[in-house]
This record gives sequence, C-alpha cells and structure tokens, in this order.
Amino acid sequence: MIIIGIAGGTGSGKTTVVRKIVESLPENSVAVIPQDSYYNDQSDLPLEVRKLTNFDHPDAFEWRLLAHQIEELKSGRSIEQPTYSYITCTRLQETVHVEPKDVIIVEGIMTLYDKSLREQMDLKIFVDAEPDERLLRVIQRDMAERGHPLEMLIGKYRNILKPMHDEFIEPTKQFADIIIPNGGNNERAIAMMKLYILSALKEQQFRASLNISNQ
Repeated sequence: MIIIGIAGGTGSGKTTVVRKIVESLPENSVAVIPQDSYYNDQSDLPLEVRKLTNFDHPDAFEWRLLAHQIEELKSGRSIEQPTYSYITCTRLQETVHVEPKDVIIVEGIMTLYDKSLREQMDLKIFVDAEPDERLLRVIQRDMAERGHPLEMLIGKYRNILKPMHDEFIEPTKQFADIIIPNGGNNERAIAMMKLYILSALKEQQFRASLNISNQ
C-alpha cells in the first residue's frame, strides 16, 4: 500500500490532479480520503455559532481521527469515513465505508500540516498555482455551483482565504516531496506521478513475494 498526501490552496487544482491520477491507475486500486470530511463535529453548538466556522484554519479539523483512520487503512482494516455538511456546518450521521486499497490518497488544503499524518505518507505532493489564478477559479466555482455573489467572494478571499493560505497552507510546501505548478494542467507532472506510483507498487509486490518465499 502507498499513502499519498496531496495538498494545496483552494482553487489550486488538487481535485483535478487527484482525478487524473485515479484515472491513470488500475480500476478499484485507489481510495481517496478528502480532508474536508474531517471537519470537527459541531452538533453541540447553535447553528448561528457553527456558521462562523473558519474552514481554512487548522483548528477546524479533527486531526487525530484522520490520522487514526489512515493508520487503520494502512494496517489493512476498513474504516467508516465521516461526512460533513456545509449547510448545517457539522458532521452528518451517515458515514462512507472505505476498504483498504493499493493506493490511498489523502487530499485537502492542509493535508501536509499535521506531523502525525505526514509521517504515514510515502509521497507528499503540493499542488501550486498563482494567487490570481486560484482566486479566479474560486470565483467561477462558487458563483456557478453555490450561487455566491461576486462581492462576497472577494471579501472572503481578502479576509479569510488569503491570510489563512499565507499563514497555514503555503508553509506546508516545505514538507512536499514534489511540487506541481499549474495544478491539473501540468500533464507531464501527473504522468510522472503515475510512473512513480506504479513503480512503487511493483517494488512493494516484489518485496512481499520475497518475504513469502523466504518463509
């Protein structure tokens, strides 16, 4: 099994990179764990308080649960991945059953922030993009998919997204083994990731066969 962490700012192209890596690997060989599923359960708080949640701050995540569930998958045990609602700003009762796969991808803005999580990763990737490009992608996405007005999105970028990115997300680039500029548009970098992953899987399978033959 290979654990891959893919981090990067909002609108950097992480989701596209993940999708292209998954599409390039054998079917049913990859499990994607979104960091967004591990926002704190806030069901004990009033909705008015929950709506004030800063989703771009490290304190918004339940790091211990995320690290524990990745450890479970790495040990060959299935997990019940939590689900989160941005409408109610808290965790839902429904969970997603995830079985161990050859490749586990943990994807999110701060995937490389937590040390205990990083230490479980075999490959750490930071998806990079220019701030102006990220802002344009966020505006296009949130206006089309969530109906947010332009003025609100610009204010959100200035007051939350940019300062949180500069303080907590950008510094995690130092932990990355590979930095992919231009996000999902970097076809060459994604092709290199595919070759690396396939090679690492073959090496693990070879070592496992040697261990079996030596027993």
